[in-house]
Order: sequence, then structure tokens, then C-alpha cells
Amino acid sequence: MENTHAYQTHGLNTNEVQERKDAGKQNGISQPASKTYYQILKDNIFTLFNLLNFFIFVALMMVEAWSNLVFMAIIIANAGIGILQEMNAKRLVDKLSILTKPTIHVMRDGHKQVVDIQDIVLDDLLILESGDQVCNDAVVVFGSIEANESLLTGESDPIHKHQDAHLLSGSSVISGKCYARVEKVGKDNYATTLIQQAQVSKEQNSELMDSMNRVTRITTFMIIPLGIILFIEALWLRDDTLLTAVVSSSAALLGMLPKGLVLLTSVSLANGVTRLAKRQVLVQDLYSLETLSHVDVLCLDKTGTITDGHMKVEHMFTYGVISHLPNKEIMGSYLRFSDDNNVTFQAMDHYFQKNQILNPLQKIPFSSLRKWSAIEFESFGTVVVGATEKIMKHNLPIEINEYIQQGMRAIAVGFTKESVFDDQPLPELQTLMVLILSDNMRKNTKETLDYFHKEGIDTKIISGDHVETVAAIAKKAGVKNYEKFIDMSTVTDEEISTVVEDYTIFGRVTPFQKKRIVEELQKGGHHVAMTGDGVNDLLALKEADCSIAIADGSDASKQISQVVLLNSDFTCLPDVLLEGRKVVNNVTRVAGVFFIKTIYTILLSIICVFTNTPFPFIPLQITLIDLFIEAMPSFLTMFESDTRKIKGAFLPQVFTKALPNGISIIICFMLVMMFYPRFSFDYLEAVTIMYIVLGVVSMVAVIRSCIPFTNLRVIVCTLMILGFISAVVVGAGHLNLAVITQRIGIYAIGVSFIGLVIERLFYSYIKKNQTPLQAIPYISK
Repeated sequence: MENTHAYQTHGLNTNEVQERKDAGKQNGISQPASKTYYQILKDNIFTLFNLLNFFIFVALMMVEAWSNLVFMAIIIANAGIGILQEMNAKRLVDKLSILTKPTIHVMRDGHKQVVDIQDIVLDDLLILESGDQVCNDAVVVFGSIEANESLLTGESDPIHKHQDAHLLSGSSVISGKCYARVEKVGKDNYATTLIQQAQVSKEQNSELMDSMNRVTRITTFMIIPLGIILFIEALWLRDDTLLTAVVSSSAALLGMLPKGLVLLTSVSLANGVTRLAKRQVLVQDLYSLETLSHVDVLCLDKTGTITDGHMKVEHMFTYGVISHLPNKEIMGSYLRFSDDNNVTFQAMDHYFQKNQILNPLQKIPFSSLRKWSAIEFESFGTVVVGATEKIMKHNLPIEINEYIQQGMRAIAVGFTKESVFDDQPLPELQTLMVLILSDNMRKNTKETLDYFHKEGIDTKIISGDHVETVAAIAKKAGVKNYEKFIDMSTVTDEEISTVVEDYTIFGRVTPFQKKRIVEELQKGGHHVAMTGDGVNDLLALKEADCSIAIADGSDASKQISQVVLLNSDFTCLPDVLLEGRKVVNNVTRVAGVFFIKTIYTILLSIICVFTNTPFPFIPLQITLIDLFIEAMPSFLTMFESDTRKIKGAFLPQVFTKALPNGISIIICFMLVMMFYPRFSFDYLEAVTIMYIVLGVVSMVAVIRSCIPFTNLRVIVCTLMILGFISAVVVGAGHLNLAVITQRIGIYAIGVSFIGLVIERLFYSYIKKNQTPLQAIPYISK
């Protein structure tokens, strides 16, 4: 409750604001939504892979193995490409972030002003209404609100804040209006900045990122001890020269690092973010692209998402008269003193003429949990505005039901002589009128929902409106199974888990129930995306795997969401889905090729350790494989539009493709090493045969990954084959290979054929039995 007698507040004047800025008592520069340029440079240069490659580079320099240093040019080029791509994405994201930059209303010089949050100073007078996020720790000096502090405390229940109550930065205003004086600025706030509060509220959920980290840990765990053992064996057990020991062990270490794959993933994601930015979609979390590509349930709010949120009062039905005042005059006074500003009240503002005939004593703001608001007027009584079932205890009139079944919204106005309290049930009310409001359907909504249905994505409509209204709108929008609807006001918390799978339309949903619906869907093994535009969506947005905000919505919803639709049109969501699929499908398609080298290098290094034999290749040879067979095909085809539905987990898929190739290469190596003396080959010729086999098996893996062929893929495969063959034939001497004779070529082709047969047999065995990948928990989980 609040005292509503006239209250004049001036706020700080211009000189007082400037004095505080000069004293450093302001919020200061807010943290950008994207990475800083320093972070981009640091993340692309100071990586574990780059550090290991740098150590190898230094070791080779110390023994003057100059020709083997070429690999460092690829490392530098990779880092450069990653930096340029991320910087380009950053510029676009920062440009779009200006459109969603958080602002706040303040009183200064006696006038209401809109200022950037970074310009707030100590003692500023904030004007906080429903949908605002509190940017600074403050104390209420006038008015009352209901605040949601779930992002800070985890508690979902709204907290009433009256005069002298303290507000925490990062909390959100659910209902009401108040003036609050800023107590702390900048780093002194309970939570440092608005963006930081929103970002720390949700952990990243990325299979690609988790998979890369897992592979990095495995290779790092193996690379250092294997490298040390190979070097010690070469130098002390075989009495090799320092040059030979460093070169051979360096080649083994270079082969274990799938260094291009991490770059490929980050560049693919950054490129996807760039393309979406040009379509007015702001992606605030790089990996949310991937997350949305896995979504199989999309939860949509009705108002502002399926509909455009621009409501209009179409009809007014009068059911009672309580005084000499016409009902329109009563509503004019009600709206004049109401602090509610949602789309429903905005529509009523346009329909009724405001007046000051009645004098307010106290008021209760509307909340999506309570579903009604009230104002008590002096010497008159209390007017209550809200959901029809809250105001009208009896069955709805036939004419009202007819409009509801057409998708219209019905708002009832009731009256009582008694005072009402926000924490107690409403007394018996006399119905004064019912207002019928329309809401426009967004263009292309039906086509968008049809697309999601065809893609196997289940759509659920979650709304606080009357369930029949929501179902009617869903029917118009083309939602499948729209007839499966349920009124959530009749569902207990314990029953939510039993209804989420069986129903499509959920009406009269509270904010807490929205969150529970998302949680129960996730417990059922679903990946859930949630769209929202108001503070009543915050809990569900926070919980969803991918959160999507509408630009026309509240600051709070935009700050916490991973994706913001700047044109406020959810029909562009298929673009986000397709970009995510492009990234995941392209990375999955080529990742197996990168892991082939990692697998056979690790296995070959282990064999060399146990047999005390030198690693057969040198860094320059490994670099040639990196360049022609891994990097070139991958980067030329990674921007292709592969938008197929994603199936299966990332690591099991890529290891299913890579492991048979790696094993077949190792078997071929062992055959060559065992029998090359019998065929009168020397060691250098045997290494040459092994290197050709390695190239052939790896190139066939690339060719298979390019099926079905396109013109680009044919060109890429042709360049790969010609480039590798030319380098081996023409540059054999520089590559430390034997001159390619007809005899070497025939044996190499024969062994390659054996390797390819082994690879097919092993691949068929894995696909048929789903093993041995399931026996490797660290990979398959």
C-alpha cells in the first residue's frame, strides 16, 4: 500500500550531478556485451595449444632445424584469422548492443529524464516501474513496488518494497512504481554492473566447448610425457644427435595437436554471429548459436511474441452501476492514478479519458502472480481490475465467452466498499464492466510455426491469459495440437511434471510455473528454448537452455537473454536455428579429419616408445598434412549452408569417423615396418611409403566428408589431391622423403588399399555394435 497524496520531488540539479561526476561518484563505463579487443587477442594468442607449439618452435630453433619451422606460419595465420573474424563480429555486436543499451528514468532539475545507466550518480532519484531492472543499490523514498531478486538470491517470490526499503542492483520490478535514491555507485553496488549480473546468472551450456576442453585435457595429459620419453630415448638410448632427437620428437608432438579445430569452431561461431547481426539479431553469447541448434522444444509467450503486443479495446460490456458516476468516468480516475504500464493498461489508456474526479487513498499494482490490481478511492470504495475469473466468481456471460473463444482478451472491472489487501483473497465484488481487447497476430507466424513442426521442434504456448483465449490465438497461428490446453490455475506444483508432456497450450500461468514447466521439460531430456519480453518471463528465461528476448520487452529480459530479436519479430528465429545448425554440422563434418592425425600420432608415439624406434616423420611433413588435408578443405567449406537436423552427440560422432582411419593407418605402418626389408626397401623409402599411405587414407576421409558433392567440394578435393601429390613428388628432397619411383608408388597404393579396406571393416563394426566408443565414458558421455 502507499500514500498517494500529492508528492513533488525535484531530484538533483545539473550542478549537483556535475559535482558528483567530478568527484568520481558515478557508475562509470559499463561493461560491453562482447569481448574487449584485449580479450580477443588474449584468447586467440595465449592458448594452451599455441604455448605447446611455441615450445616446439623454440626447441627446433635451438638446433637450427630451419626448414621444419614452417608450421609456425600456419599457427600465426590461424591466430590472425581468428582475431580478425572475432573483431569483425565484435564490431557488429557492439553496434547492435547500442540499441539494447540499458537506460533508466531519473528525476533531475524537477523533470523526468532518460539517462544511460553508466551516467547515474550518487543520490540520483530513480523512477522505477514494472519491467525495469534496478541498476544501483537504492532506498525507496516514495511509492511501493514488488521486486524480484531471483537473479541475486535465487528466491522466486516477489518482495514488497515500501518507503525506506532497500533495493539491490540486479533485482527487477514486477509491479508498482516508486522513486528511489541511489545509495551506491560503480563497484560499490551489491552487483557491480547490470550486464555482469545478467551474465553470471546462467552457466554456458555448449557441447562443442565441452568437447574441445575434454580433448585438450586428454592431449595435454599425453603430449608432455610422451614428448619427454621420445626425446630421452632418442638422445640416450639410441645415441641420436641432438638435432635428430629434437626433430623427431617435435614431429610427434605437432601431430597430437588438433590445433586447427578450436580455431575452426570459434571462427564458424563468430561468422554465424556476424550473419545474424546483419539480420537484426543480437547474439550476446557466442555458444547460444550451437545451443539453439539442439533445441527440440520451443516455449513461446503469446502476448508480444505470437502477437505483436499492440492491444486495443474493442468492446465494453456494462453489468452494474454503483453511483451517479458513469463507469467510464470511474475508469478514467482509475487509470489517472494507476502505476501499471503493461500493454493491457496502455490499451485502456487510449480508450478512456483520464480524470481526477475521484481521490485515491491507496493502491495495489498489478502482478502476473496475483492477476489483479486495485485502487481505493476516498469516500467511494475500491475498484479492482483484473482477470475475469478473479473478479467474476460466477460463470462468464455467453457473449464474453464467445469473444474469448475468438482469441480476444477479457478484462473485468469490479467494485467493493471494503479495503483490499495484496496478501489476502479478494472479497465479494460487484462486476461493473468487462472490456474486450484484441491483439494482432504477427506476420508469417503460421509459416514459422509450420517450419518448426517440420523440423521436429515441439512448440508450447505459455501465457498468463485465459486458456481459451490462448488456445484460440494458437489455432489462428497454426500451432499443432492447439486443442490440448490446460488452465494452470487449477494445477498444483506437484502436478506440473505430469502435464508438461501432454499439453501444448498453458493458460493462467504464473512466473514460477513458467520456470517449472521449463525445468520439467529439461528433466524429460528435452533441450528448451524460451522466448519472453517481460519480468514475468525472467525465471523461465534464466532456466532455459537458450533464452530469447524481444527488443520491445523489458530491460531485464534483454539483459539476461542470450539472443535479442532487435526487430521484435520471433519469425526470424528459424534464421538463428539454421545458423546454429550450419556451425555444428560443418564442424562435425570436418572434425573427424583433424582427429585422425591426433589418434594415429598418439598411437604411433606409444609404439615408438615401447619399441625404442624413432618417430618416422619430421615437422615439415606434418605441416604439409596440416595445410593441404586439414586446414585448406576445412576452411574453404566451413561456411557452407548445411542446415540438416543435428543427430547424435559431437564426440562420439567424430570419433566414429576418425578412429577407424587412425587404426588403419597404424596397422599399415606396422606392416610396412615389419616387411620393408623383405621387399628390398631402405628405411627412407619405407618412411616415404608410410607417408603416402598416411596422405591417401586422410584424403579419402576428407573426400567422404564432402559427400554429397557440390561444385565447391569438388574443387576443394581436387586442389587437395593435386597440392599433396605435387608437394610429395616435386619437393621430396625438401620433405626428407625418397624420390618417388614407380616401385614406391605401386607399393604405396597397394598398402593404402589395404588400409582403406581395414578402415571400412572397422567403421562397419563400430556402426553396427556402437563400440568401442560406448566403452570410453570420457568420450561418449
